[in-house]
Amino acid sequence: MVQKMFNTGIALSGGGARGFAHAGVLKALNEAGIYPEVISGTSAGAIAGVLYADGYKPDEILEIMGSPRWLDFMKPSVGKTGLLEISGVQKKLKQCLRAKTFDELKYKLFVTATDFNNGQAVYFSSGDLVKCVIASASIPVLFKPVVIDNITYVDGGVLDNLPVKPLEKICRIKIGSYVNPTGPEKSFSNLIKIAERTFLLNLSREVISKKNKFDLLIAPSELIKYPLLDPEKSEEVFRIGYETTVRLLNSTDIVEKILSGIEKTGQPMNE
Repeated sequence: MVQKMFNTGIALSGGGARGFAHAGVLKALNEAGIYPEVISGTSAGAIAGVLYADGYKPDEILEIMGSPRWLDFMKPSVGKTGLLEISGVQKKLKQCLRAKTFDELKYKLFVTATDFNNGQAVYFSSGDLVKCVIASASIPVLFKPVVIDNITYVDGGVLDNLPVKPLEKICRIKIGSYVNPTGPEKSFSNLIKIAERTFLLNLSREVISKKNKFDLLIAPSELIKYPLLDPEKSEEVFRIGYETTVRLLNSTDIVEKILSGIEKTGQPMNE
């Protein structure tokens, strides 16, 4: 069977509330005439990615993700496998998503989660759409794991926070949006801050090792000022993602490269 090739794919990293930057990145790309046909997302990137793949525009994604009810997604967990539950995210996705399966999405989507039983990254492209996204976003210790077909899944960022692998053999151009810059921290006030810091430090090595796999990597350094679990600055984070992408697009020949590929393959220039 011949593998279908796509012109442009984008990998969206995990990053909690910093994931609002992904919507800003997508807005800048769309304004330049770039509409990724394949989305590969982990955690917050999977949430932004599924909304985009479902046909929502970047500004609409910001509105959905930044709504007061959305921000009320963290609730104390009753069980012993996580401090918090993200049932609010699950409820919101079920309300908003028009597609019920991966096949019904407007764009092809891969959702990365970590198979905790067998210690491997899994790239979902079929199955229960919402459940796969929630599994992808279930940061260990902080959130309860998700069980799918008797396998326990946790956040995809544990093993693959910048999931370029699903794009490598099917996309001519690969774009990465990475929202987890790290730097010095002076103090740690509680267990959640310690868990957050541990998780981010584990992720920081990945952007270095994968940088050469992308034709364009967008990694706004300003996001270091924004905590993983504090979504109150969603519009600022969105703006940082947007402005960083605009600067990069203006300073490289990537737009011409992508659009020339679209012209050659006969794919649509806009939506």
